[in-house]
Parts: sequence; C-alpha cells; structure tokens
Amino acid sequence: MKYEPVIGLEVHAQMLTETKIFCGCSTKFGSEPNTQTCPVCIGMPGVLPVLNKKALEFAVRTGLATGCTISLYSRFARKNYFYPDLPKGYQISQYELPICEHGRISIIVDGTVREIGITRIHMEEDAGKNIHEDRGNFSFIDLNRAGVPLMEIVSEPDLRSPREAVEYMKKLRAVLRYLGVCDGNMEEGSLRCDANVSVRPSGQKEFGVKVEIKNINSFRFVEKALDYEIRRQIKVLGDGGKIIQETRLWDSGMGVTESMRGKEEAHDYRYFPEPDLVPMVVDKKWTDEIRASLPELPDVKQARFVSGYGLPEFDADLLVSEKAMADWFEAAVKAGGKPNSVSNWMKGELVRLLNEENKSFDDCPLAPEQLAGMLKLIDNGTISGKIAKTVFDEIYKTGKEAEVVVKEKGLVQISDSDEIEKAVDDVIAKSPGEFERFKAGEEKLAGFFVGQVMKLTKGKANPRIVNELLKKKLSS
Repeated sequence: MKYEPVIGLEVHAQMLTETKIFCGCSTKFGSEPNTQTCPVCIGMPGVLPVLNKKALEFAVRTGLATGCTISLYSRFARKNYFYPDLPKGYQISQYELPICEHGRISIIVDGTVREIGITRIHMEEDAGKNIHEDRGNFSFIDLNRAGVPLMEIVSEPDLRSPREAVEYMKKLRAVLRYLGVCDGNMEEGSLRCDANVSVRPSGQKEFGVKVEIKNINSFRFVEKALDYEIRRQIKVLGDGGKIIQETRLWDSGMGVTESMRGKEEAHDYRYFPEPDLVPMVVDKKWTDEIRASLPELPDVKQARFVSGYGLPEFDADLLVSEKAMADWFEAAVKAGGKPNSVSNWMKGELVRLLNEENKSFDDCPLAPEQLAGMLKLIDNGTISGKIAKTVFDEIYKTGKEAEVVVKEKGLVQISDSDEIEKAVDDVIAKSPGEFERFKAGEEKLAGFFVGQVMKLTKGKANPRIVNELLKKKLSS
C-alpha cells in the first residue's frame, strides 16, 4: 500500500526585542547563567507582568506580512504544566483568542507553487534551560531565557513531504528576517520547530494518528527527522501495528526519533485566561500604520528581480532568500554591473569564498562597487573572464579596487591581433599533427589550440581574437 505523509509545523521564533515580554530584563544571548533575571521572570510571589508593546508590534507585523487577520481583541492564557525550567508552574501563552489567524506562505517545490496555510500566530514567553551535560548526578537551571518573547507560528497540515517542510521553514525564516522581527539564528535557538506528522493511505481524506517531534533546530534535521519518522510509521502500519499518539525527540547522532512521552491534549494544560493581564484591544489605525511600514517582502522582490532585471526565476529566488544578499545584488547593479553577470559572480565565486570563511552577506568583506568595477574591466576587454577569477580572489582578500590589482600584477588582456597571431603561429608550429587533424574537420581540437595559446600568453590573450585567428588559419 502507498502512503502519503501529512505534516504541520509549529515554529517558535524569538522576537528581536531588547527586553523580555513581561519584564525589563535583557534578552541578550550568551550571558552568564541567571544574570538576566528578576522577580517577574523567575516567578516570585506577588509580582505582576506588563506586556512589552514592541513584542505585540512584531507579532502584528508578522501577521500582516503573512496575510493573517489581526484580532482587534485578544488575550493571554495560562498554560499549566510542571517542568524544572518553568519557575511559575505555568507558561503565559495565548489559547482561544490569538493575535493573528488564517494566513499563508507560498513556497516553490520542483517549479510548482504551493500555498501553505497558517492556522494562527500567537505570543508566549519562553521557558528557561535545563543543563545536564558534565554535571555529574545533578542538573542545573539557567533562567536567562525565561520570559524571552516568542511567536508560535502554527501551519495547517498542508505539507506533504520533508522537502516541502524545509522550503516552508526557509521561506518563513526569510520573511521574519526581512521584517526585522527575528534573527532566525537556529544555532542559538532563535528559530526552532515542533513537527506534527502522520501518514495515511494515498487517496484517503481522513488524517492518520499524528506524532509530534519536539525542538528541531536546523533545516537539515527537519528533513532528516521527518524522513525517518515517515518511514518508521509506514513500517509499523505495514507490519500490522498501530501508531501511538505521542511526543518524540530527534536524536541527531543516531539519526532516529525516540519516544519521549504520551502526547498531551489541550485539556491537559488546563488553560484559563491570564488574570494578571488585561485583554489586548488593538487599534485598527495602529495596524494600518504597521502595514504601511512593511518592507518589500521576498515574493514581491523575487517577481521584481525577474521582470525588472531579466533574471531566471531560480537565480532571483536564491538572491532574495536573504535580505542582505538581495540588497548587495541591487547595490552592485546600481554601481554599473550587468544584472546577470552580477548574479552569476555572486552565486558562484562570492558565495564560495564566503562559505570558506563561514561568513554571510551581512559581513561580506567585498563591496558591491568592487565587483561592479571588475565587471566593467571584463566588458571593455581590459581583462578576460579567466583572469577575472584571479582578480576577484585578490580584491576579496585585499579590499583593493580591480583596476589597482590588474596594474600591480600586470594582468591586462592582450588584444593586439599581431601579438596574438604570433602566439597562434608558435602553437601551430609546435603541434603540426594536431593542426592537420583540425583542418581535416576535427573541430574539438579548437579548444586544444585556444588552451595552448592561453597557456603561452599566461591567460592574457583575448579568447575572441584567438578563435577568430584560428578560423582564419583553418580557412587558409
């Protein structure tokens, strides 16, 4: 029997506020344990939370950017459960009245556009962190993260493969970063997801029994965890067993999901309205002001790059995946670089060098104007495409302008026909057998002769002129 996976993601995004959601403690990452706490976020008796307005603004921005309806009336709820890193014994979250509902994210998989529904976006506080490693028989608690503002972005069960899930997360991360509401740093836990997955016989409308996989913190692990869990469920059903509704953890070292606990239902958390916070009444005029301030988002920018710059859709999609990358591209084009040339050098040589140094376009050492300057030298025939690779590496490493590097290293392209003809004649004289075969119609030897001429001229000969002279020699 063939089975179809059904996947929904619950993405937790840490909001880029300077302080926590209900108190004034810093949200800075990496500080000494328990140095960013106060009586509010460690749950001391008698304290009262106060909502961070910037967190509410960020949630509204995200809802508007994803086509959600913004609830003009919403409220917080207490989600009750016990865990050592939850000092109050409950988490302040939202339940029946979230701030945003019914949105969507568009993804492209194998050239097909898929609309993935967003059920809701709600705000909540993060819990602290349990530390077990290298502690002997003890565990320690760091409450620096307790009270850090989160958005939980819950998708509809519209995803049908691990790859679609990854593309959805990548697009969502790009939107959040464009908006400036989340840095998307998965290594630091700023963006993580819980995945709900089930399988059903192909063609069946009813969903199967779902399993939740908790706290996956990389695109690669999302794909691997879902792939493993789908195969596991299909095997259980194929062997005549039943899927148990449960929560499982992804073990990245073993490459497997492992049972953690039975899956809770909403009533297990005993939700009730948060008595220490008044309901939120959002002014429509304020939401309209936020809507007017939204930046150009990835989908709109991608369409503009295709129509305005004539880029292939794949290239445009890659360039807009990071706002810093898209901005870098436009700056290079504005400085005089031809769009397709800029795109090719960026996704080829520049991305290669950045990856080697584990850098992103946010901290790219090469200025867009430097690439544009080098491309002008190619266009006017000063350097060849082959020499340009040497020039590019040098301007990236030294920060010098392309013209300076070309002069210092004597890399100016040879375009003098007489000088190149001497080199062509010299190569032909040294390879008479190959030239006879070339004249007899073995056209692939043209590449051999061009290569030998370029070697003789140390890559400086103008390839166009070399090819023209070879054709002339062949016809004579």
